[in-house]
Amino acid sequence: MIAFLDTNVLLDSLSRREPFWLDAARIWALAERGEIQAYISAVSFSNIYYILRKAEGQLVARKALVGLRDLFTTAACDRQIIDQAIDAGFSDFEDAIQFFSAMRAGASHLVTRDPGHFPRGEIAIVTPAEFLLALARKEAPPQ
Repeated sequence: MIAFLDTNVLLDSLSRREPFWLDAARIWALAERGEIQAYISAVSFSNIYYILRKAEGQLVARKALVGLRDLFTTAACDRQIIDQAIDAGFSDFEDAIQFFSAMRAGASHLVTRDPGHFPRGEIAIVTPAEFLLALARKEAPPQ
């Protein structure tokens, strides 16, 4: 499975945001162990830095960026992604960037806490709990 993690899932894990952080941390751990291939958007770096710097300080924010860079594959955000995001008419521009970045990365699942913000069809749009369940079902031995 190739997972694309939305910024909110990354922040849930990094900031231990209740009640969301446990599932997000489990997905993060799966990526660390190499059990899943995980992508994030280049845009997530600036969003996370901005939020963590304000909430927890520059050192924490920079450490988070290093962890993101070292663990996840970064999906490029280029002119094509921006054009697609602008033209798609999403109500949230950042969500459009996430969606088209996930598509470009070839992700099987876009993991987000806001699945209603994304169109259904071309890629599975799932919550962290739904992703973990799908992964468990896939890995369960046949009966």
